[in-house]
Amino acid sequence: MTKRSEAKYKIDRRMGQNIWGRPKSPVNKREYGPGQHGQRRKGKLSDFGTQLKAKQKLKGYYANISERQFHAIYVEASRLKGDSGENLIGLLERRLDTVVYRAKFVATMFAARQFINHGHIKVNGKRVNIASYKVKVGDVVEIKEASRQLAFVLEANQLPERDTPDYLEVDHGKQTAKVVRVPGLSEVPFPVQMEPHLIIEFYSR
Repeated sequence: MTKRSEAKYKIDRRMGQNIWGRPKSPVNKREYGPGQHGQRRKGKLSDFGTQLKAKQKLKGYYANISERQFHAIYVEASRLKGDSGENLIGLLERRLDTVVYRAKFVATMFAARQFINHGHIKVNGKRVNIASYKVKVGDVVEIKEASRQLAFVLEANQLPERDTPDYLEVDHGKQTAKVVRVPGLSEVPFPVQMEPHLIIEFYSR
């Protein structure tokens, strides 16, 4: 298990929020941060601190992707027409690991990345093992036939704590998901409030 995967147990507590909406989140029991100084009273954050926290929360939510990858997505979002914050979310939602997670093929964002890396996913009939692969509208993502009956896949399909969003057409019988459209911020089922405009401000300083 990588260091970044292990960090998922600390991300919720560091943010002070259950950012994936998981029933077993440690924040459900302890809302203070990890470590020996976690219970200290925190002062009011500066504008920079607020922006940084917004960035850390969104990065953490998407399986704690690297700063290099995240900044590249910001650069692409800022070049596209329209609202850069909305573009940022749209690009993150088009990542293959995000689509696999949203379709409920696996239980967590971290599991989605591993599932793809191990070669269990096809896009338009071709195997893709790159988690950051950018899915286009109309693309069909599917679990390869030999992997469809894996126990953790079947369990993920039945997870009660989240539903598949309207911008995906999901068939759990065939284990396929079609990307219908690129979603806006208001359509994405974040369990907590995300503030992409603060991230744009952070990088625009």
